[in-house]
Amino acid sequence: MRTRHAGAATLAALTALTLAACGGGEVGGGGEETGSGSDSGGDSIKIGIKYDQPGLGYQDGSEYTGFDVDVATYVADKLGYSADQIEWVEAPSANRETMLQTGQVDMIFATYSITDERKEQVAFAGPYFIAGQDLLVAEDNTDITGPEELEGKNLCSVTGSTSAQRIKDEYAEGVQLVERPGYAECVTALTAGQVDAVTTDDIILAGLAAQPANQGKVKVVGNPFSEENYGVGLPQDNDRCEDINTAIQEMIDDGSWEKAVTSNTEGTGYTPNADLNPPKPDACA
Repeated sequence: MRTRHAGAATLAALTALTLAACGGGEVGGGGEETGSGSDSGGDSIKIGIKYDQPGLGYQDGSEYTGFDVDVATYVADKLGYSADQIEWVEAPSANRETMLQTGQVDMIFATYSITDERKEQVAFAGPYFIAGQDLLVAEDNTDITGPEELEGKNLCSVTGSTSAQRIKDEYAEGVQLVERPGYAECVTALTAGQVDAVTTDDIILAGLAAQPANQGKVKVVGNPFSEENYGVGLPQDNDRCEDINTAIQEMIDDGSWEKAVTSNTEGTGYTPNADLNPPKPDACA
């Protein structure tokens, strides 16, 4: 009798589970996708960004802000992922290729310049912005208008960066190079009068200048002397490149791209190089 009762209980439980499964779709609304894109969104998407670049990719507690974040959020939406389905992942420069190759992220928006060397390891969509190496100087500095004027002056860049060395090699052999762990430390040195200029990509400098503590104290020279095509890093076997390029073009066409640039560099006087921007996203071609 105990065996018969156990069997009956099991049958009843299975019946209840079957009925619940049949009716669950109606109660929960089925498997409806979120986001406005036509692509299948799935549960979430992992996007790599910088956490320490104000105005581009910056983490403040649970908040993520910056131009890269804005572009990534727009693109994700067009792919079918709402903002709360995005999992932000820190993507340091040295780790970006590995993170894509090992599936730690699905894509990367992190001032990631498209180069032939990198394309041997990963794929790119975009570009979504074309930056150029420039200089950040004190607001009242009228002497430094380009890299040639740095002869005999102190120039700051981050440890391991090639930006400052490029100026020494190509423009001002007598420039004195100063290294700091991060660009925020370089700006602190600039406002304290310890260095005459800071160098890296212009939009990174603009993001730093836009910080409340720096506004009115520093400015971007506005004379870029290189061309850096920021792309969306993807695994080589991806099937999203064309869709991402379409989304970037839509962002440009509907004005959201310009709004994102302006809101993240407000108060700095910075404007993107009009000869290069807005870019034409054609990296998949």
